[in-house]
Amino acid sequence: MGTTERLDDADRKILALLRRDGRRSYADIGREIGLSTPTVKRRVDHLESTGVIRGYAAVVDTARLGQGIEAITEIYCADRTTPSDVVANLAGIDEVVSAVTVSGEPDAVLRLQVDDVRHLERVIEDLRHRPDVVRTRTMIVLSVLVDRPTALGR
Repeated sequence: MGTTERLDDADRKILALLRRDGRRSYADIGREIGLSTPTVKRRVDHLESTGVIRGYAAVVDTARLGQGIEAITEIYCADRTTPSDVVANLAGIDEVVSAVTVSGEPDAVLRLQVDDVRHLERVIEDLRHRPDVVRTRTMIVLSVLVDRPTALGR
């Protein structure tokens, strides 16, 4: 594990603004929070170099791409399966858009994006044939009520 970064209010404000719009200019951010453009750039560079900001991404409407179904799949693995084993078992399954280990019964919970139910069935069958995967449990997402980046300082 890396070291924990201590953020001041200005860093928190910068992160909040970048979460809402990662393409926002340093000048615009600086105007909103009362810092100069070079100061904002220096702070963002520091947040990037320390790994607080891991990257930037486009938010894609997958339904417009024909990937109209999202599913949540719990995977249950053989004894002594490590998180790195789980990651290895997910290799090559592009439909997995997110995977987390959790407390409780499942070893991991996956978020899947697929075209249709048949596509989902093929992905689940693929998962079930992976080494270490003993069983799965899948739920189809009916609607997304909240989907936002994580917030700091809760």
